[in-house]
Amino acid sequence: MGIDRLDGRLLELLAEEPRIGVLEASRRLGVARGTVQARLDRLKSAGVIRGFGPDVDPAAIGYPVTAFATLEIKQGQGPDVRAHLASVPEVLELHTTTGHGDMLCRLVARSNADLQRVIDKVVGYDGIMRASTAIVMENPVPLRIVPLVRQAAGTSTGPTAHPAPEAL
Repeated sequence: MGIDRLDGRLLELLAEEPRIGVLEASRRLGVARGTVQARLDRLKSAGVIRGFGPDVDPAAIGYPVTAFATLEIKQGQGPDVRAHLASVPEVLELHTTTGHGDMLCRLVARSNADLQRVIDKVVGYDGIMRASTAIVMENPVPLRIVPLVRQAAGTSTGPTAHPAPEAL
């Protein structure tokens, strides 16, 4: 699905102020409330907006260590390995990959010593043959979406800028 300038401005506004209401968003964007609601509904049904939940920092809830583990799995074991990894709370993300490994996991732990426990739990499954783990030292570019939204929408203006009506 492509997005237009108004979609981009709406997504940027929601990224900056996730608790903003539809009425206030419509006021800031200079469009009708119904337009904002229709855009939100369309963006949600298309999977562009995946949720409105809180953005929780694992370090703030006691998991300051982040690591990435590249896993090599036994052929044909993908679904079972995925189910195993989904059952480990410290596995925050799982991606299947091409190249050296078969899967890439983002893990968190309470300490470096606790990371060993998490890794043991991850690789203690029979379908996982090998793991290579790298501990994150810092995160200078955290997950960000707004620059990509701006590019996809073809705009570099902020959400409160009111473009000419023909741009909408």
